[in-house]
Amino acid sequence: MRWFRKQGGVASVELAFLIIPLLVLTFGTTEYGRAIYQYNTLAKASRDAARFLSEQGPGDATDLATAKCLAVYGNGDCTGSVLAPGLTTAMVTVCDSVSCPSTHQNQATGSGVINLVTVTISGYPFTSLVPFIAPSVTFNNISTTMRQIL
Repeated sequence: MRWFRKQGGVASVELAFLIIPLLVLTFGTTEYGRAIYQYNTLAKASRDAARFLSEQGPGDATDLATAKCLAVYGNGDCTGSVLAPGLTTAMVTVCDSVSCPSTHQNQATGSGVINLVTVTISGYPFTSLVPFIAPSVTFNNISTTMRQIL
């Protein structure tokens, strides 16, 4: 019986030692998941904008502006909320056969030539909700290149 009294409170002390590392692991995992989710959202947004431009003729300024709106807002009207917090149309660049002729016009393939279109989201800042555990970072360029109609 005496032995049990000497062991009283041991679980509380062990919990006190382990609670900090467990919280760090929990919040770190959560923030890592949020970062992957936002990166995936941006990749899909650039893919949707490039897919839209791949079906349009090259050089139309209205289509380029619509593609930027698609990448930021998910619609061509630039209305509603942004797909990822902090994302702006200034972070989106579009390159097609007219705006970047040296790299996107008449590219040789094994069966002829094609035009390309590229949508790039650059400089997106991921802001961590728990900065003392997971720091905020800026994503590298997220880019999608597709074949454009001639």
